[in-house]
Amino acid sequence: MKKTVIDVQNMSFSFGSLTVLENVTFSIKEREMIGVVGPNGGGKTTLLRLMLGLLKPDRGSITVLGNAPEKSSHRIGYVPQQRLFDPLFPVSVLDVVMMGRVGKSWGGPFTREDREHAAQALRDVDLYHKHQEAFADLSGGQRQRTLIARALASSAELLFFDEPTANVDSFAEQNIYNLLSKLNEKLTIIVVSHDVGFVSKYVSSVVCVNRLVHIHPTSEIDGKNIQDIYGADLAMVRHDHRCSEKGHTWVNF
Repeated sequence: MKKTVIDVQNMSFSFGSLTVLENVTFSIKEREMIGVVGPNGGGKTTLLRLMLGLLKPDRGSITVLGNAPEKSSHRIGYVPQQRLFDPLFPVSVLDVVMMGRVGKSWGGPFTREDREHAAQALRDVDLYHKHQEAFADLSGGQRQRTLIARALASSAELLFFDEPTANVDSFAEQNIYNLLSKLNEKLTIIVVSHDVGFVSKYVSSVVCVNRLVHIHPTSEIDGKNIQDIYGADLAMVRHDHRCSEKGHTWVNF
């Protein structure tokens, strides 16, 4: 029987008088791949920060890997949204991945074991051949895979991704989700995404966040559920492996 890795019970959180999440209860088992979706301002990022231990609930409880989230942080890999960076900053691909080993040794310089973990993480994302290249010279998809390798280098048991395919093209998006599916064979993966149509092809369940939280198997996600999540009609693009001569198919819910 699979163990529970995340357990949220009757949890609420507010910023001052503004209630962001209310009476949230759900659980996630080991080696599940879960999508977290919802409208902007609905509480997705807040929920992620609560599970990471960066915020504390006003009421209720959250346990991650059997402990309070902040006590499990060394067992969690986190890949944030890509941000703008200084392209002149002289950092190699391997340097970036080695950052995932910070705090794993008893002070001092990185050890041989640290370098072996970083090298293996790059192999896991099929990027070791780029390890000496400048991070700034990579494509958007390769940068994201480098950041995934950084999370893997920490020997994480649980991976959180915040919009992992933001700022990458559709080909890189497909490759990244294929990579996450492969990693999911050994790891529990939580993906925050705005694109319910695309992410639902890869995850086993979808956590729908709009102040209240509901979790659905992907088979139950239909037009009514999507309208309930977003609170209005929503135009979604259907991502097929190839488009017809007329282009994408748009579906209004």
